[in-house]
Amino acid sequence: MRTFVAVEISNDDVKNAVKNFQNNLKIDAKSIDAGQLHFTLQFLGEISDEVVQNVIESLQTIKFSEFRIKLKGVGAFPKPKFPRVVWIGTDEEGGRNLIELAKKVQNVLKPLGLVSDKPFKPHITIFRIKKKIGDITKELDEQRHVDFGIQKISSIKLKKSELTSSGPIYSNLEEVIAVK
Repeated sequence: MRTFVAVEISNDDVKNAVKNFQNNLKIDAKSIDAGQLHFTLQFLGEISDEVVQNVIESLQTIKFSEFRIKLKGVGAFPKPKFPRVVWIGTDEEGGRNLIELAKKVQNVLKPLGLVSDKPFKPHITIFRIKKKIGDITKELDEQRHVDFGIQKISSIKLKKSELTSSGPIYSNLEEVIAVK
């Protein structure tokens, strides 16, 4: 099954701010449903049921404290001139905390042979772009100071992703709660 480890966006105010932003940014792209917004700490890809069980056991060993992140700033991968993805970033401290959490995930999964193919960059994908739409630098620059609110990070989840013609369907396989 296709899996990844994520931190979900659960704050309704943040989800609404993202939805408003998506509605106001006039680009030809598929917006990500507000109920699916998340930070991917590590993409695992296709793994067997047996490996899923090993991943769950490994993730349960992670200890982390709850923290908050401010969602702000927008950008595009690979770059605004040729966008494939539009994303929202974080404040500096929240980004550092997310990077540390991603490192903990990577460290416990490495012995299972699950290694990330690229360094973690704290971002939430809000649009996927299938066809060439041209340079969106101006559109993003006009929105770069948008503040999307604060999200409390109190758990990480192992998620299953089923690809369908209308988009991915995510389901939770495991949740690891922050220590109090």
